[in-house]
Amino acid sequence: MAIRLPTELGIIKKELPSRFFIAGLDEVGRGPLAGPVVAGCTFLKWESFSPQELKKFFRSLSRLGITDSKKISAEKRVKILNHFGIYPSKINANQFYSILKKGDLELGFSIYEMGPSEIDKINILNASLKSMALAFKKCRKEKNFGAVLVDGNKIPNSLGENLSARAIIGGDSKSLLIAFASIIAKEYRDNLMKKMDLLYPQYNFQKNMGYGTQTHILAIQNFGITPIHRKSFKGVKEVFLSESLG
Repeated sequence: MAIRLPTELGIIKKELPSRFFIAGLDEVGRGPLAGPVVAGCTFLKWESFSPQELKKFFRSLSRLGITDSKKISAEKRVKILNHFGIYPSKINANQFYSILKKGDLELGFSIYEMGPSEIDKINILNASLKSMALAFKKCRKEKNFGAVLVDGNKIPNSLGENLSARAIIGGDSKSLLIAFASIIAKEYRDNLMKKMDLLYPQYNFQKNMGYGTQTHILAIQNFGITPIHRKSFKGVKEVFLSESLG
């Protein structure tokens, strides 16, 4: 079910017009044994404050059925993205895309992809937070004051100054911008893992997306690990150490 009373409406009512943007941040891929963690940022900015136009915009997002990416089918996610002319196979990481301009409103997004070696180096929590911060920085061109909504219970410590950030547990079911970011990030990552399946077909990445399914773990035990496996994760680490010891 789409988000009908998103967090953004409360911000519009209580805290604007002192703000000039609202951003939603989310990540996908914290749990898998292989592949990157991917963060998404959706960024809505405006030149002049119009509560009516902002409310109308968020209602239009809700009518599209935007909600937590895990709660809707891949077909529905793709349909939502195609509505905005977004095609996951054509998205480049660390690039800002403007996808809608209507009057003083502009909606855009960016994603950031952090690979297994960096995840192993700084751990998955720090990798997730850092990725969200970097996706946000690619969207924010000016230093105007605004609101940043982050899915989860932690806020990245390097978002920058002159903003108000809040962590929202279950944010992808409460904020339309967070949910939209999660949809973009998930479809980007799923598309990437399908490409990895062509390189490493024995691991069935096209279906498990790098998660530790029984067949994936058996494949690791039978065939060893690949360059896209996370060597610090249980189920991979043991095989990696065994291979290292020879």
